[in-house]
Amino acid sequence: MKQIGQHAVVIGASMGGLLAARALSDHFATVTIVERDAFPSSDIPRKGVPQGHHAHGLLARGGEVIETFFPGWTDEVVASGGRRGDISGDTIWMGHGVTLNTVPSTLTGLLASRPVLEGHVRRRLLALPNVRAIEKCAMQGLVATPDRSAVQGVRVRIEAGGEQVLLADLVVDASGRGSLSPAWLEGLGYARPEEERVEIGLGYTSRVYRRRPADLGGKAALVIAGHAPNWRNGAVLYQTEDRWIVSIGGYLGDHAPDDDQMFATYARSLPSPHVYDIVSRAEPLTDFVSYRYPANLRRRYERLPRFPKGFLVFADAICSFNPVYGQGMTVAAQEASVLGECLAAGDEADLPQRFFKAVERVVDVPWDITVGNDLRHPQVAGARPAKVRFINWYIGKLHNAARHDAKVAAAFLEVANLKAVPERLLHPAVVGRVISGNLLRGGARAPAAQASAQV
Repeated sequence: MKQIGQHAVVIGASMGGLLAARALSDHFATVTIVERDAFPSSDIPRKGVPQGHHAHGLLARGGEVIETFFPGWTDEVVASGGRRGDISGDTIWMGHGVTLNTVPSTLTGLLASRPVLEGHVRRRLLALPNVRAIEKCAMQGLVATPDRSAVQGVRVRIEAGGEQVLLADLVVDASGRGSLSPAWLEGLGYARPEEERVEIGLGYTSRVYRRRPADLGGKAALVIAGHAPNWRNGAVLYQTEDRWIVSIGGYLGDHAPDDDQMFATYARSLPSPHVYDIVSRAEPLTDFVSYRYPANLRRRYERLPRFPKGFLVFADAICSFNPVYGQGMTVAAQEASVLGECLAAGDEADLPQRFFKAVERVVDVPWDITVGNDLRHPQVAGARPAKVRFINWYIGKLHNAARHDAKVAAAFLEVANLKAVPERLLHPAVVGRVISGNLLRGGARAPAAQASAQV
């Protein structure tokens, strides 16, 4: 690989930061990750990644990219208790009020807890000879050249020590949606990026339960997307051979309570009886944990007329999505691939511009999927141009056809897993099946609960 610098610094050791560091390791003599947390001794949730307590999905495309960076990683996760599965055939998918007719496919998924997935990536990364991590390291700010045209390092405070400067040829901010990069840029005399927000007031509550082989009719996962009338969503995912994680919640303050009886009552309101069956009968193995997610947020760094050399923003610090769609880790993996390609293609002089433009194309699809679907909720504020209204209408018709047509369901899951572009759903062959699926069956919908019980 082409080496373009001596030292790169990555801010943040969540999945995005780890994958960014892996891409950088091919092009810098040394890569340093600075992380405010201490890494746990085992694969358990940590303070800096609160979503580690909740259900996490790794889309098919994300697993492929991570496996490319770390060959054998999937097998390692499976050996530690995770499960490789068929994203279509091993999962009950519910959306738009119906259950998709899924059959075995080539979409391979990996089921394990977020701390397990992240822990295996972190250990593989830190085994590389040119990558190191500094734990309990608090960011204090950027270090810029006297003319502020470039970033040349970071100021940090390690544990209770004094402030230190880490000089670097490139600094990558992967600190998450709470990133201070907009303020740092403003402090250096640059404009803050435009922000797009879609307020959804999402909240969900999670708990781990004892897994029984007969649960979910033998399937490995259940995913429920919010739909009228109550717009509640949920997921039941395999964690280990004897554990499920259950995460359920809703929009705009309609959040699942952290009380046994009330949680079970909330679960009963979901369109699948499986969730209530598990939470009312299975042995709970953890306490309830709740999480709040106020808004989809996208920062438009690609639109800035000026940007300092030697600095990039990455993953959730650029764009964070409604987590119920499970896109975050996969988008971070795709951005890491883009970063590697940009580093290999040219020098650092115009790296920010090339990277942000390339990332714009990566983010566009999952952003449109997430925001478009969230705007189906009538109380979510946001513009609904004709294109969005048409797509939401069409996807509803597609789901109606996919109740019975496994090929339509497969096309949808390929797009949802970022394995195919959305235009795949407008291919004449798919459109034809959608039309026939609605006309021949009169457009009638079977009750979702009945459909799920038949899976």
